[in-house]
Amino acid sequence: PWACRVSEWGKTSAILGTKESIGAAVVPPAGMTSMEVILRLQGLLGVEPMIAQCPNVMSISLGNPGQVVHPGLMYGKWREWDGKPLQHKPLFYHGADEHCASVLIGISNDIQAVCSKLRKVYPGFDTTQVKTIFEWYTTSYSYSQSSEDASNLHRALTTNSSYKGLCHPMKGDEATGYTPDFQFRYLSEDVPTGLCFSKGVAELLQVKTPTIDKVMVWCQAKLGKEFLTPEGKMAGKDVSSTRAPQAYGVTTQQELLDFLGAPCAMDIRRSVALAVCAGAVVVAMAGVIRRWQQQR
Repeated sequence: PWACRVSEWGKTSAILGTKESIGAAVVPPAGMTSMEVILRLQGLLGVEPMIAQCPNVMSISLGNPGQVVHPGLMYGKWREWDGKPLQHKPLFYHGADEHCASVLIGISNDIQAVCSKLRKVYPGFDTTQVKTIFEWYTTSYSYSQSSEDASNLHRALTTNSSYKGLCHPMKGDEATGYTPDFQFRYLSEDVPTGLCFSKGVAELLQVKTPTIDKVMVWCQAKLGKEFLTPEGKMAGKDVSSTRAPQAYGVTTQQELLDFLGAPCAMDIRRSVALAVCAGAVVVAMAGVIRRWQQQR
């Protein structure tokens, strides 16, 4: 709900910015409706951010902005780092360059391709709440108040006042210099719980994800993990520690669709056949009525 940082561990934090809206998918307990759960959550948060109900849990996972922004900016900043300590901590958002923004757009486009294929194989499946990363930024924060310029993603990142002063996760101090902390949650959490999920779904749907692939290969090397194999498959030795469908035994497109509750091919063929038969009956009845009217 907020852009925030810890002030005193376990006691206080500083809220740097409040999002205007936040998505939530609900599987309500027995005796409650989804709206009742949403209203209870809204009561805990207050007026802002406004909770927007998402149609399914898949929308939350594919639409997770952290999997795009955090690994993407880390890759964009440090992919060519020479290993030498820096004198100062670089800014995380406000220090992003055009290349960093292009990486985020590439990851976002890969995820949109997954959504497109998902709608193709499961007609009617709602992915409208899986926004592009630029759409997410312009709807999540009040850019009339927090951003000087939201004309494109790069400007939206670098002029958002909620991100003022936020630095890359670093180790070290002024005396020894600063080096990037690749074990920070931006990689250690957002890759296995975010990017690995989206990549896993993409693999099941046979969707190519060129930007996700190159970012994941770099990230897993920094983490000392193997999620993707050298062949680019979600079958690395550490995939069991991720949220990828493959970690839970979902290894085919049909198993994914079954989990999502998609109608099977037989049900679809039966529905189509019934619709065709019904249409034929209507046409035949119309012919009978016309002949009866002509005879009169």
